[in-house]
Amino acid sequence: MPLPRNTVRELVSDQHGGPDYRRLRAEGISPEEILDFSVNSNPFGPHRAVREALAGVNISRYPDPEAGLLREHLAALHGLPPAQVLATNGTAQAIWLVALAYLDPGDVALVVGPTFGEYRVACQLMAAQVHILAAQEDRAFQPDLEAVADFIRARRPRLVWLCNPNNPTGVYLGQEAVRAVLAACEGAGSLLVLDEAYRNFADSPWDSVPLIESGHLLALRSMTKDFALAGLRLGYVLGTGEAVQALRRAQPPWSVNAAAQAAGLAALDHLEAYRETWRTLRRLTESLRAAIGELGMVTLPTAVNFFLVRTGDGDRTREALLERRIQVRSCRSFGLPAYIRIGTRLPEENARLVEALLCSGVIFG
Repeated sequence: MPLPRNTVRELVSDQHGGPDYRRLRAEGISPEEILDFSVNSNPFGPHRAVREALAGVNISRYPDPEAGLLREHLAALHGLPPAQVLATNGTAQAIWLVALAYLDPGDVALVVGPTFGEYRVACQLMAAQVHILAAQEDRAFQPDLEAVADFIRARRPRLVWLCNPNNPTGVYLGQEAVRAVLAACEGAGSLLVLDEAYRNFADSPWDSVPLIESGHLLALRSMTKDFALAGLRLGYVLGTGEAVQALRRAQPPWSVNAAAQAAGLAALDHLEAYRETWRTLRRLTESLRAAIGELGMVTLPTAVNFFLVRTGDGDRTREALLERRIQVRSCRSFGLPAYIRIGTRLPEENARLVEALLCSGVIFG
C-alpha cells in the first residue's frame, strides 16, 4: 500500500476549541447541553437578516466560484479594488492557502507565539522549517519585537506569522509595533501574514490596509467569529493583486458555498448592529474578568472578547467544569498548560460560569 508523504505521516495536528462531538456522543450528551466558553465567537448570534437570507439560498445551484458580489462589498468596505480581496472558507483556509502558495520544502517560517497552532501545521505540511519565538509570561505575553526583528534580519524567513490581536493572550499590538516588524520583513524579503481575525472585538482597532501597499503584508480577516457564522466558515484575505491572485490559484473551487456568501452579504448590510454587539461584548468581558478576579484567580488583561485565567492545570480545570456542562479552553496546546482561555458570553451565562468556578474547586496550584 502506498504511504503518504513523510511530512503528512509525521504531522502533529493542532487542538481547537468547541465541543468534542465524538466524546459527547459516547457519553450520550447533546451539544446543546454544553455552555461553551472555549470559543471566541459573538454570543449574540447572527442578525435576523442573515437567517432570512439563508432561508432563501438555492442549494441546488452551484455558488459563484469567485464570490464576486461578496468580494465587491468587502472591497468597498476597505477602500480596495475587488482584485485585492479573496473570500475564503474561514481564516483557517486562508492560512493553509498562504503556506501552499508561498512555501517550498526547507523554507524558513517564523511564528510569533504563543498563538494559533494552524500556522505551524500549515507550514510543516509544506515541509518548511518552523521557528517559534514565544512571548514570556513575565512580560504579560508581550512579544519581544526586537528579537523578532533580529531573527527576520538574520534568517530571512519566507513567512512571518503574527496574530493581532493574539489568540490566546488577547495582546493587541499597535500600528507602530507592526510597522517595525513589517520594516524588518521588507529588508529581508519576507512576507508578513497579519492574522486579524479578532480585530473587530477590540475597542479601537487600527487600519492595517495601508500597509498592504508595501507588497510584504497579507491581512487575514474572519467573519466567522465577529459575525457569528462559525457553522458556515467565512473569512477573507486583503493583499496586493499579485498576492491575492497567487492564493486564488491555490484555492480549491467553490470554497465559499452559497449559504456563506448569502450570509456574509446580509451581515455586511447590518454592520452597525454588529458593531453594537462588539461594544457590548467588550464591556461584558471586563465585567467577567473582574468577577473571576474576585474569586482569587489571576486573569490577564485583554484587548478583545477572551482572556487567560491561571488555574495551575488547564486540563484538570476543563474536566472539572465539563462535569457541570461548562466548557473552557485548556491552553496546553498553546504551550500554556497552567492556563485556561475563556470566551465571554451573555450575562446570565457568565454568571453561571462564575458560580461553577466558585463551587468546583478548579485552582490546582
